[in-house]
Amino acid sequence: MIELFYSPTPNGRKVSIMLEETKINYKITHIDLSKDEQFKPEFLKLNPYGKIPVIIDHEKNLVLIESGAILIYLAKKSKQFLPQENETKIFEWLMFQMGNVGPMLGQHHHFHHFNPEKSKYAEDRFFKNSVRVYEVLDRALSKNNYLAGEDYSIADIATFPWIARHEWHDIGLKKYKHLSRWYKSISNRWAVKKGYDCLNTGEKIPKIKL
Repeated sequence: MIELFYSPTPNGRKVSIMLEETKINYKITHIDLSKDEQFKPEFLKLNPYGKIPVIIDHEKNLVLIESGAILIYLAKKSKQFLPQENETKIFEWLMFQMGNVGPMLGQHHHFHHFNPEKSKYAEDRFFKNSVRVYEVLDRALSKNNYLAGEDYSIADIATFPWIARHEWHDIGLKKYKHLSRWYKSISNRWAVKKGYDCLNTGEKIPKIKL
């Protein structure tokens, strides 16, 4: 049994989607970020940085933090979405998500969506970098069905929840043909829909506005 300490953020959704895709038995412990539950002493014992997601593999009494590391662990545990023959390319795009997609879009969310007009420099900087992320992903997906090749992998699972916030970005996902095709394809996966709304609140994956 995997216990997932979760909030419905892109990083949280990476793991809930992965758990649904792999069909690993799991339960959710909801951490309400609006109430600062991630900073309570009992949670800080699991992750001293006070950040979700965290998993406990109760079969092994193992606590694991950081969403990328968790995806790799679950892929190896389930023997899914990380084929050994393509492991290097998958890790390349997983690291691109961890080092670029998440940080750039996350900062863009902060300055553009939550704190507009507080810092024009920061808004412009992270908007430009977010556009660059879209462009890089679109070019990669012009060559392959998925980020690391022709097979769906943890690189796609890691990246998808960030692009699912495209309405926050004001970039226009529809302008990126290959990225839009990839996004629509993943949006239609049953496990992705279920993992996206794993708290059963009725939240739907945002569609691309035409």
